[in-house]
Amino acid sequence: MHVMALSTEEVEHIAALARLRLTPDEKAQFREQLSAILDYMTMLRRLDTAAIEPTASVLPLRTVLRPDVVRPSLAPEELLANAAAVEAHMFRVPPVLD
Repeated sequence: MHVMALSTEEVEHIAALARLRLTPDEKAQFREQLSAILDYMTMLRRLDTAAIEPTASVLPLRTVLRPDVVRPSLAPEELLANAAAVEAHMFRVPPVLD
């Protein structure tokens, strides 16, 4: 038995928000599954986390990028030589938005 059992109406409301059409069997299945999730969240809420610092990740912060180093490159004219279209010394590409 679920402590936080959802009603069929609540499942229908959630389905409507998610724009899902559910069969009666799916409503019953999701009612059970979502109720179990809420029960688990209730159990987690009982844990004392006061001594735990908030964090975005439990892993140490590190970068996988190489250092940014200035080095010689091609001249702009060489870079643009094979471009399909150039405008104001830049690549011109077709618009992607109307």
